[in-house]
Amino acid sequence: MVVGRRFDEQATALARQGRLAVHPSSLGQEACQVGAALALRATDWLFPTYRDCVALVSRGIDPVEALTLLRGDAHCGYDPVRHRTAPQCTPLATHAAHATGLAHGERLKGADTVALALVGDGATSEGDFHEALNLAGVLKAPVVFLVQNNGYAISVPLSEQCAAPSLAYKGVGYGIRSQQVDGNDAAAVLAVLSGAVEDARAGGGPWLVEAHTYRMGPHTSADDPSRYRAAAEADGWQERDPIARLESALRARGLLTDEDVKTAAAEAEAYATDVRERLRADPELNPGALFDHVLSSPTPHMADQRALLRAELEEC
Repeated sequence: MVVGRRFDEQATALARQGRLAVHPSSLGQEACQVGAALALRATDWLFPTYRDCVALVSRGIDPVEALTLLRGDAHCGYDPVRHRTAPQCTPLATHAAHATGLAHGERLKGADTVALALVGDGATSEGDFHEALNLAGVLKAPVVFLVQNNGYAISVPLSEQCAAPSLAYKGVGYGIRSQQVDGNDAAAVLAVLSGAVEDARAGGGPWLVEAHTYRMGPHTSADDPSRYRAAAEADGWQERDPIARLESALRARGLLTDEDVKTAAAEAEAYATDVRERLRADPELNPGALFDHVLSSPTPHMADQRALLRAELEEC
């Protein structure tokens, strides 16, 4: 979590320097991000959103590859099949149905694969989210939906987008077991997600987990949160910082020393330095690759487009 936060801070700085087009910070949501990655086996699938870079690197994905989408170099910088991690999803909730379909398909193959889809509170207002839950409930697919309820859908507070007592109630309506968890309690997040994942793997059907957390930073590096929320509100959540809480709990149990803290901080700084240095170099891009992997057999129309692009590049 310490390494993930430093990586997130470095990515935010890179966006301000123009090295990234934009960066949606996950500051304050590290327990959800790392917990989601740790709850899965290497053979399971993760379906992330644009805000889930910390989950990607926790999954073992190269940090520079994880930032490729936000840099604008390609739609996805890593191999989804190799890492069993779907491309980051920018449209809200569309990947939730993909997670359901993949989980059902893997089960038909006889595999014990579980899919975990990360979504934000704003995504629960999208039709795709409800279609995914309905399909998952009917099929009893081995899929887990983790809703990171961070309080805001960009600038819209939860109270203005949902009248339900909790977002977890949305799962109940589709026959999906649902549970709430303190999203800033790392141990609780991991325990709840691990239980849901293994129950789904055993044939228990889908789960919806609502993690109550908070986006301490802006929606993206292009956002100004002071326009729609009071500074005192964000300051109040500093006392519930997931890293500080985990550190306190580990120290109380004699499982963490000052030296451990220094080691983690040094590792995080080295990680950020590596990311910063590697992103200084301009990437070597092949515009023609835009047409790769679109269709297994390119259509004549695509061939004409590729030829037109090639001609334009030769004239430059």
